[in-house]
Amino acid sequence: MKVLIVGSGGREHAIAWKIAQSDKVDKIYCAPGNAGIAEYAECIDIKAMELEKLADFAQENEIDLTVIGMDDPLVAGVVDVFEARGLRVFGPRKNAAIIEGSKAFSKDLMKKYNIPTAAYETFDSADAAIAYLETADFPIVLKADGLALGKGVLICNTLEEAKEGVKTIMLDKQFGAAGDKLVIEEFMTGREVSVLAFCDGTRIKPMTSAQDHKRAKDGDQGLNTGGMGTFSPSPFYTKEVDEFCEKYIYQATMDAMKKEGRDFVGVLFCGLMLTPKGPKVLEYNARFGDPETQVVLPRMKNDIVEVFEACIDGKLNEIDLQFEDNAAVCVVLASDGYPEHYEKGFPIEGLETFKGKDGYYVFHAGTKAVDGKVVTNGGRVLGVTALGTDLKDARKNAYAATEWISFANKYKRNDIGKAIDEA
Repeated sequence: MKVLIVGSGGREHAIAWKIAQSDKVDKIYCAPGNAGIAEYAECIDIKAMELEKLADFAQENEIDLTVIGMDDPLVAGVVDVFEARGLRVFGPRKNAAIIEGSKAFSKDLMKKYNIPTAAYETFDSADAAIAYLETADFPIVLKADGLALGKGVLICNTLEEAKEGVKTIMLDKQFGAAGDKLVIEEFMTGREVSVLAFCDGTRIKPMTSAQDHKRAKDGDQGLNTGGMGTFSPSPFYTKEVDEFCEKYIYQATMDAMKKEGRDFVGVLFCGLMLTPKGPKVLEYNARFGDPETQVVLPRMKNDIVEVFEACIDGKLNEIDLQFEDNAAVCVVLASDGYPEHYEKGFPIEGLETFKGKDGYYVFHAGTKAVDGKVVTNGGRVLGVTALGTDLKDARKNAYAATEWISFANKYKRNDIGKAIDEA
């Protein structure tokens, strides 16, 4: 079969790598792809938001399955466009992808169906938001309602910080139209855990747990980013936590979406906070996480194409989802200055070192090929992933592998997975 992947980051590289292992697949395309994805797929010069062009390509090239990696096209309705033409596509329709596209929608859904989450209020006026903050307890969390590349969340410790945050999101429009509406949420304490789950509209099967590191600098300092590294599994995600989440969060979310006439087919990403009062939902995403995918898929035993097809066909109950009894750590190599100002176009050396090294992977995020050389082309450049017998072993292997790569302005956090030592 022929498969098309939509996206251009480290997540899509990991998906392409996993799809390439399927005996069902003869040919992979990726739109628009990147220099690393090109090893497994033919990269097509169509942007992820050119929905009709993507569908045209899939139709003209008789694509058997399209996998949507990115949030923007899902929220814009790419699945609806494909389905209207009778094309098989993996991902939620527009009316289900709203669970990520609007934080106000997802918070209201959780409140309506008693899914555990933080207390919150929603505002479409900066003045009303500031008036509310003047009576609030701190710290407090401000969230831009719409998509903001994983950066539209501000944790504010004082009223002044919060007022400045409202200005940044709602008045200065730092995150564009995502800040037209604002969610103000109580600050929760505990361990953060990410769980990705396959969904077929009725059933949900969670994958292994992971933990992301959002802040740019060591010690969880600096600005929020798309993610600076991950590890899997989380030692804090116990069997008891899993059983609670299965009943009160995962299946409850699927049932809630179904009752709302928004059957969710695809990958549901549950960002959780393990609070002293039990697990609560921080946020939902409507697709694979980045860089969580880079540690989850290398541990997955199943043929991923079979799982995609089972989700589309409503037969997820026929899949026995299995993961290796090991661990994985991913360290992001970024351009110094990310997530604000950084330079691009520097040659990357050492990529060939990963060839033939079992358990070591380098997933391209912001790269492109120029005159036969791979150069930096983004803030997050590469995700270096390594497996190990346990988390400490995987962490040691991942950090050793980051030294195989060099490029000008290379930057990484040095404490990815440090929480493992406290488990």
